[in-house]
Amino acid sequence: MKAVPTSIPLLLVLNLLGRAVAFTAQLPRHPTFTHRAMSSSSLSSSSSSAAADIDETRGGTHSIADQVARYANARATNNARYLDIDSVFDGNDLSGKRVLVTGGNRGLGLAIVRELVAIGATAIVVCRSSSTELERLVGKWNVYSGVDVVDDEAVKKVAGKIKGDGGALDVVINNAGYFYEPRELVKDNTLNFDEQLKQINICALGPLRMNSALINAKALADGAKLVVITSQAGSVEWRSTQNKDTGGDYGHHMSRAACNMAAALLAQEVKGMGYSVLLLHPGFNRTEMTKKYEHIWDIEGAVDPKVGAKRVLYEVIKNGMEETGKFINCEDGLQIPW
Repeated sequence: MKAVPTSIPLLLVLNLLGRAVAFTAQLPRHPTFTHRAMSSSSLSSSSSSAAADIDETRGGTHSIADQVARYANARATNNARYLDIDSVFDGNDLSGKRVLVTGGNRGLGLAIVRELVAIGATAIVVCRSSSTELERLVGKWNVYSGVDVVDDEAVKKVAGKIKGDGGALDVVINNAGYFYEPRELVKDNTLNFDEQLKQINICALGPLRMNSALINAKALADGAKLVVITSQAGSVEWRSTQNKDTGGDYGHHMSRAACNMAAALLAQEVKGMGYSVLLLHPGFNRTEMTKKYEHIWDIEGAVDPKVGAKRVLYEVIKNGMEETGKFINCEDGLQIPW
């Protein structure tokens, strides 16, 4: 028997190493950032950096963990998908569809609702409090206010009412969320366990509660898409980059990790029913929820919510049953590791 040549795999590995080193060399140097970003110098130092960079990029199949490096790479490669969503976005596939948005009364949720209306979809909003602007935008009859996603009975009731009022839903966008502002650190004795549980209830159980209620109320159309707006904060693997040597914000990260697990399990349970489940990190948006990080908005490429809304809807349209259960970054369309 002839020996199997090893030169091809070796060349492939060397090629990947070369690409990783070349990519690192392109990155502009920035000041040291706290919390979410590694310093750019850490990306280009030590003999082990090449192997780490390969793990970061995952051969191009996964998004880059370091937000500064990710944005810098998009600029260096002139990535239109990342930098100019209008150049690729076409919302016509959602025209005429019935789309439910939870937490659609402000921030990213409201921006998504505005875009849905602009492209001709019927937007239905479930929220705790409404506004004259929102009711004028979608029609008062399409706003179900006074509903908190932590209230089992309220969620079940509104699910049945939505079906009875206007028919089955084509898309559900679970956007309602909550972010505890103060920084939580063990060493400062600033952990707030009640707030951690509150975040888990809203961000993890909230989408599961709503999706479950809609399924059991038979409020979904055939082939409906269940979208969960989650966060890169739920990636356990990325903590060693985005929270390197700092940790912190326990409730935020735990709630998003739990959210991801619930959505991944739901995807497996309901695919036989013809429903797909998509987990979306909406990108870094300039909203009240992220104002805590406004000092790094510019360097990390934070965008106006109207841009974030199109990014989300682009992924909603693009992805279906083949992508069910995947965790996707709306900035670049690449996957985020668990």
